[in-house]
Amino acid sequence: MPVKREIRVLGIDDGPFKKGDSQTILVGIITRGGKDFDGMLMTEIDVDGLNATENIIKVVKNSKYFKELRVLMFKGVTIGGFNIIDVERLYQELKLPIIIVSRKRPNFKKILSALKNLKDWKTRWKLIKNAGKVYKLEIKNNKNIYFQFKGVEIEKAKEVILLTTTKSLLPEPIRLAHMIASAIVKGESRGRA
Repeated sequence: MPVKREIRVLGIDDGPFKKGDSQTILVGIITRGGKDFDGMLMTEIDVDGLNATENIIKVVKNSKYFKELRVLMFKGVTIGGFNIIDVERLYQELKLPIIIVSRKRPNFKKILSALKNLKDWKTRWKLIKNAGKVYKLEIKNNKNIYFQFKGVEIEKAKEVILLTTTKSLLPEPIRLAHMIASAIVKGESRGRA
């Protein structure tokens, strides 16, 4: 996969939700590289449900942007609480490389402990483990992010992350998705991605 300066990347993040909410939104932002905003997608998922993967597949496949996309990015594999992204299925259905980033190394011990409160925790835990090994990447000024990937070589994944990380420690499509999802739910953007 060649990584062009204006590679079209879709970054997806969930909107905020509170205890008792049954659904939350997912916002997808398409950028060219880490600079130009190219488009936006939106769908809903169940909080702590298991429909994130299905809904992402539907909204991406039905999008006018689908044929132009080269990479999908997420901030973690858990969205909408513990609605886990099935990275393998997403890759098989969409045939797009997937990169998952986070500011901190995932604490799998804590995640597993929290998951055990759900009756189908074994299924969800398997999806989390199937997302792959976690790698560290220095972004700037000795600050790191952590990433996982599917469908792309590690050096290409790093290249895409570095190309799209222009304004913060997270890639721009994810940062924008976070801000816009927050603004849709709360009336203004809050917090950092």
